[in-house]
Amino acid sequence: MSGFVEKPEAVEVPGLTHLHTGKVRDLYQNADGELIMVASDRISAFDWVLPTEIPDKGRVLTQLSLWWFDQLADLVPHHVLSTDLPPGAPADWAGRTTVCRSLAMVPVECVARGYLTGSGLAEYQQTRTVCGLALPEGLADGSELPGPIFTPATKAAVGEHDENVPYEEVARQVGAEVAAQLRQTTLAVYGRARDIARERGIVLADTKFEFGFDAEQRLTLADEVLTPDSSRFWPADVWQPGRAQPSFDKQFVRDWLTSPASGWDRGSEQPPPPLPQETVERTRAKYIEAYERLTGLPWS
Repeated sequence: MSGFVEKPEAVEVPGLTHLHTGKVRDLYQNADGELIMVASDRISAFDWVLPTEIPDKGRVLTQLSLWWFDQLADLVPHHVLSTDLPPGAPADWAGRTTVCRSLAMVPVECVARGYLTGSGLAEYQQTRTVCGLALPEGLADGSELPGPIFTPATKAAVGEHDENVPYEEVARQVGAEVAAQLRQTTLAVYGRARDIARERGIVLADTKFEFGFDAEQRLTLADEVLTPDSSRFWPADVWQPGRAQPSFDKQFVRDWLTSPASGWDRGSEQPPPPLPQETVERTRAKYIEAYERLTGLPWS
């Protein structure tokens, strides 16, 4: 089993239609057809959305995404129209809400990898490939790749795994021209972000993007972008291939859940327990540190 331990009730706001409750974001639509994305403080691990929230997480994700959209605006347009709160919205939505243009979404997770880890490492250890792309011998967990690679995945429902697929499968699903555009744009955005992060002492190991087409058929960057939820950020000063790297994400959550202290058996059908306060505070601090180091701005 997996999914929500406790699925939240959608907030009712006059003039908005609730469309979807995701792992982190709640999606609404207004009378003009614009989408309202609200980033919650929910956190997920091992395909479960946990019962404990991380204070300020949704605001960090939103503000960091907005900062990245500005850094990337000359490479690809984005979907954000404004950050104005819809009339009647709860005060808690401030800082975590974006009003976005509705797009025809491409049903592909566009993943760029510059370093070998995660599911890419698991595939490499078996076949010396990632998504069918041949890689050289001798790479280890955390190794930098000879060059960034595009390793797409299918988009999964809440509680299910995204599945890596070969580029040829993407071309079959969306057409060769769109697939090429996705690959080119994904690698261009990754390259820009990798260089910005590197200047700030952070390794951008990999990241995933979502794209859609606007009314003028322009490929447009959507959802969140280059946050600790969608990317692996490692501190450059302790990066060392051959082992798992410390990261600016929910590693404290994963570590506690798999420790004897949690009392949780990941292989069972039981949902994970609530997080202890120390784990919550350390995780919140990591998200804020990622924001501050990347943007150079103090969190407030």
